This record gives sequence, C-alpha cells and structure tokens, in this order.
Amino acid sequence: MRMPKEFLWGGAIAANQAEGAFREGGRGLSNIDMIPHGKNRQAVKLGNVPHPTLMEGEYYPSHTGIDFYHCFKEDLALLKEMGLKIFRTSISWSRLFPNGDEQVPNTAGLAYYKDLFKACRRNGMEVLVTLAHFDVPMGLVEGYGSWRSRKLIDFFENYAKTCFANFEEVNYWITFNEINIVLHSPFSGAGIAFQPGENQEQIKYQAAHHMLVASAKAVKHLHAMLPNAQIGCMIAGGSFYPYSPDPDDVLKAYNEDRGNTFFIDVQARGYYPSYTARIFNEKNVSLIWGEDDAEILKNTVDFVSFSYYSSRCASSKDLESNEGNVVKSVKNPYLKMSDWGWPIDPVGLRITMNQLYDRYQKPLFIVENGLGAKDEIIDGKISDDYRIEYMSQHIKAMKDGIEDGVELLGYISWGILDLVAASTGEMSKRYGMIYVDKKDDGSGSLERLKKKSFTWYQSVIQSNGAVL
Repeated sequence: MRMPKEFLWGGAIAANQAEGAFREGGRGLSNIDMIPHGKNRQAVKLGNVPHPTLMEGEYYPSHTGIDFYHCFKEDLALLKEMGLKIFRTSISWSRLFPNGDEQVPNTAGLAYYKDLFKACRRNGMEVLVTLAHFDVPMGLVEGYGSWRSRKLIDFFENYAKTCFANFEEVNYWITFNEINIVLHSPFSGAGIAFQPGENQEQIKYQAAHHMLVASAKAVKHLHAMLPNAQIGCMIAGGSFYPYSPDPDDVLKAYNEDRGNTFFIDVQARGYYPSYTARIFNEKNVSLIWGEDDAEILKNTVDFVSFSYYSSRCASSKDLESNEGNVVKSVKNPYLKMSDWGWPIDPVGLRITMNQLYDRYQKPLFIVENGLGAKDEIIDGKISDDYRIEYMSQHIKAMKDGIEDGVELLGYISWGILDLVAASTGEMSKRYGMIYVDKKDDGSGSLERLKKKSFTWYQSVIQSNGAVL
C-alpha cells in the first residue's frame, strides 16, 4: 500500500528520562527525581513510600539522564540526518514553574524550550510536546498531595496556558503521557504517595478525575490560543486478549480494556461512560465533582494517541503473570518475550488501532513503539538486527491497520536516543537507534554512536515506509 504523503515519521524522548541538569536553570525537583535506581525503586514508583526524599547512597538516574539539556543541538543534527519528520519530547513542568504553584514562569526555563523548539523547526522537524510526561513538581506533591488536590487543576491550567503562549513553534500537543498509568504506578505516573490507612482506589480515581478536568481545560485554551495546532490525549495502549474462550476470561479481558480506555472515553467523547458507575461502586469510590466539571469535560481532543509495546492477556483464574510491565497480565503462550519479559506481538498493534478507531472515529497517533534490548558494541559497531526486525514487523502491522481504514497521523519510535528506562531506571534497557555511552550506575562518556537501525530507519522514512 502507499502511505499518506503527509505521514509523520518520528522519534521520541521525555524530559525526565533524557534532559538531566535537574538543578540547572532554576529548575525545581520533580516526582521522577525522587525515584532511585535499584531495589528501592518499585516501592517509590507505586506510591508506597509516604514521603519520598533524596537519600544518601542512592543513585537517581533522572538527575543526569543523557544530558540532552546540554547536547540537544548535536542530537537534533543526528535526527535531521535520520530524516525525522516529527520529534516528540516533553516539558519539565518544574523547569518552568520550580515549585509548581507560581504565577510567573521561570524565564530561564522558557528560554531553554524556546531554543529547543526553534532548533527542531530549523532542522526540518515538526514538534509534538507532552505537557505532563510522568512529571509533577515536588512542591505540588509535598504542599498539596499532588493530583489528589483539586488545586492542581488551576496550577496545570496556568502551566498549559504559559506553554501555548510562548511556544507557537509547536503544532502538536498531548496533555498527559499514558494517563491510565495513574492507576498502575501512582507516584511515577502522577506524584501520588499514599499515607497509611488511605482508600487508595478513591485517591487514584479522584486524582484521575482532576487530571481529566485539567486536560479538558488545556484543550479549551489550545483551541482558543493556537487554533491551527492540534491537541490529543494518550494512554498506554495494548489490547487485552482473553486467555481462553471461557466466557469469564472474555469478560475479564473486556473489562480490563475498558478500565484503560475509559480515560479516552472521557477525553474524546466529553463525558464519563455509564459503565464507570459499576467500577466506582465495586471499588468503593465516590468522586467529588466541581460545579462546572461536566461542562468543562465537553472540550474534547483532536486526536487519540497511544503507546504500543505489546498486547496483554487476561484470565478470570489465578495464572502465571507477566511481570515485565507495570500493567499486569497473564502470560500469553503464543508470544515470544523481549529481554525484559514484554510480549512481542505486531498483530496486536493492528488490533489496537482498529479497536480504538472503531470506538472513537478520531485520528490516531502512534507516539511510542520500540524494543528495549541489550546492545553490544563489537568492532565499534552495534548490529541491532533484533530491533530492526521488531520495528519492521510492527510497521507492517501498522500499514495493515491503515489499509483497514484507520486514520493515522504518524508513527513515532520510542527512545530514538538511548535514555533512562522509565520502568527500571536502567540504561542497559536500550530502545534507541542512537547509542549513548552510559551505564546503569551513571558512568560513561555520553558519546553518541549510530546503530545499524539508524540507517535502516533513515531508509524507511525516505521511502515513506516502502522499504522495510
């Protein structure tokens, strides 16, 4: 098939995994800055540490990232050479508002992102910016309890309006990265740390409600301030398969899917779907609504974006689970696994595309896809054929989805440069087509090296997907 001429081939990073420079330019601490590498990481990520603090003897990968803050000009030159049509990144909220509740932004932070986005355009790339990519200023976590507080809606609204007013170079926006992760990894996803005895389900869904209202407000302001730009929502995608034809397994998979897509139901349709009433009742959740929330939620997104790394599998029975990802699922016996235990399922991408498009009839955008793997330098080269195979098969499935009738804006490879893995905090879990010399303990020269996949993806983009 022939791909649309305007199709956006891209690559992505996130501020908290790449920028580093965590104390430079007036930046304040973010929730991700409190998550260490190693044995204590998971407890903090899941919100099980009531008051996360920086501890002596711990290594915090986000503090240095891959030093994109200082290296972005050289990195963008590599991405231009690759031929990227669009570059996805995020803004560190605490780089613009160090505490989060200031009314006036940090001028050094504004200048940095202005330079970055202008450099992207000079290098021939559109820019897709995520406003909140697992990023909440610690001032808002410590002072307000993060998104459990309704006050964060106003702080986020001010932050979003500041971005729209200052970064007219950006034509594509996402409000929250993988918004559904607030349910699965509350502190890394939304800065939520639980205190003893709290109703965790109530807090997670109330926080999600505040995020959904804040997202709708951002959509309203973007449409008013930058009418030629587009703004979308995003979930961690990947459909749930029933483990067997047992009707209980089918129902379990169906409900697991709805537990994630309800976020898009609200953001794309403008209201809570009826099935959420039962979810809230069974979880003992009673949402507190603001007087104008229902009206605000009617400000719906222009496109639906999602990450896709693997499909998931659900069973009503207690079966062996796949522990590789934060969204738990049982092991699918028909699929091979990555080095980190993630199922590899290109067909699942096509299924997910069709399900989302059937459900919303809005343009879709694949904004993350890639393979986390161990790369080895041999004779000064990295021959990552396994990554090429993974991406090639997923792009073929994507093309099948387009041929099925799905309207797709673009395909963005995750971690176009190696960066800190959000799940594990490792550098050894590499996604990039550009190698970054850094080890899990933070040592390394940070030198960049093109992998074999660099040239492969370059030819994919040049041929608009014809050469795989």
